[in-house]
Amino acid sequence: MAKARYKRVVIKLSGEAFAGENGFGIDPDVVHRVAAEIKECGELGVECGIVVGAGNFLRARSTSLHDIERTTTDYMGMLAGVLNCLALQAALESLEVQTRVQSAIEIREVAEPYIRRRAMRHLEKGWVVIFAAGTGNPYFTTDTAAALRAAEIGAGALLKATNVDGVYERDPKKDATAKKMERLSYLDALRLELKVMDATAISLSMDTKIPVIVFDLGTPGNIKRVLLGEEVGSTIS
Repeated sequence: MAKARYKRVVIKLSGEAFAGENGFGIDPDVVHRVAAEIKECGELGVECGIVVGAGNFLRARSTSLHDIERTTTDYMGMLAGVLNCLALQAALESLEVQTRVQSAIEIREVAEPYIRRRAMRHLEKGWVVIFAAGTGNPYFTTDTAAALRAAEIGAGALLKATNVDGVYERDPKKDATAKKMERLSYLDALRLELKVMDATAISLSMDTKIPVIVFDLGTPGNIKRVLLGEEVGSTIS
């Protein structure tokens, strides 16, 4: 059996990807495919923590929300993200993968409260832990939540599964000549103000020396390829 490069990882999943071609809400087929890929991670012996964004329901800085203060929209985003986490949990458990959702905002009827030591015990048992509601605080993105949880649980890498196939010097959707950067330093990512992650998330990853691998979630099998050490996407380290 192929050997995974990492023993424990945090995978940051794009909420927008959960919408599939609909562009909004949850596409069950997409969620089930992602769940099947996460199951393969467990079969490789990799302990997986998951953070899911909420872009399929709410963009916190959307101009359509200009009448709502930032703190409130951030809390709305956290709650929207919980919906994605519960959908992913249901998909994983349909594949007989033991899963726990831990929320930074207390919602005991549907999720455990986030407790670091409990999360680590779950991971050691081979269970998937889905970290919901970001950090539980406004003004922090789910990218920062993923970097924080990766540091707290001692992850070997942060895998950012998104809707682009890596880090580009400029937005490839606006400039077709933009070149992909397969490897770059944390300082380069900060200096060039690349929009792949917010500065807080990159800075925290730099402080904790956890590499960030950015890759396309839309390509089936990419999560497994990254874990096996294949050259997929871009690496910030």
